Amino acid sequence: MKLLLTGATGFFGGRLARVLTMSSYFHLTASVRRSAHITAQHLLEVPGLDNSTDWSQAVAGQHVVIHTAARAHVLHDASSDPLAAYREVNVDGTLNLARQAAAAGVQRFIFISSIGVNGNCTHRPFTAQDQPNPVEPYALSKWEAEQGLWTIQRETGMEVVIIRPPLVYGPGAPGNFARLVRWVEKGIPLPLGAVHNQRTLVGLDNLVDLVRVCIDHPAAANRVLLAGDDEDVSTTQILQGIATAKGKPSRLIPVSEGILWAGARMLGRQAMAEKVLGSLQVDISETKALLGWQPPFSFAEGMKRCFE
Repeated sequence: MKLLLTGATGFFGGRLARVLTMSSYFHLTASVRRSAHITAQHLLEVPGLDNSTDWSQAVAGQHVVIHTAARAHVLHDASSDPLAAYREVNVDGTLNLARQAAAAGVQRFIFISSIGVNGNCTHRPFTAQDQPNPVEPYALSKWEAEQGLWTIQRETGMEVVIIRPPLVYGPGAPGNFARLVRWVEKGIPLPLGAVHNQRTLVGLDNLVDLVRVCIDHPAAANRVLLAGDDEDVSTTQILQGIATAKGKPSRLIPVSEGILWAGARMLGRQAMAEKVLGSLQVDISETKALLGWQPPFSFAEGMKRCFE
């Protein structure tokens, strides 16, 4: 089976490329913006990801496109219009690729979206049937891309699979997980020893395995699938897990969540507090039932694999 993978130089795409090339069943073409050492049977340089990119050579003869490339993890965005910058890549670039893929006869388009499409906090676990509530520009761009993909699916018949992962952790993970790792590595006592929130994360290798299953599973066609480890953890447990996996003390001080929320409001850091103290749970029961799939690694195993 011939596959085109975008984002093969990224944190997730790179790991996925290595796993897929281990199977003789797949012949992988990886698109890259510049020359890079990537594990794949074929590399193809594509200069950018916007509505003018020519994908004709890349999609020709492919059975499945796996689209992981995106504008993401911009923690200090200097753009004067962040939403427009996200839309250029995540919406216009995605839909341009999908249209060309459909025109070339690609059978299935797998899109890595974000659980942020559902929202950024929960009072009960998110499901794929929930009304979308994207709050941040990145999540809004992913939601708009999803809507465009469904339009292309209806017009062309190309199968679409949308996967919404929560925070992905693994070796070299960027973004908020990298921040947590830095906190543990510094060894500074943190007032986070009594946080009782519940968050669903997804280990890198669990997400890779889910995408691998979705490549040709009949039940994945034209579905929104939520990803996650099959267990929820608190921020305290995440920090303890990182410390244990790295062989370091966690140095967590038990401070009341009420005091932490009050301090965050005083400092104008409510958004950061929501990520650290708030809950975000994902119900993956439908994903498991549809695909007969189970995340292969536990949270503890995933943490250990981060730092091996």
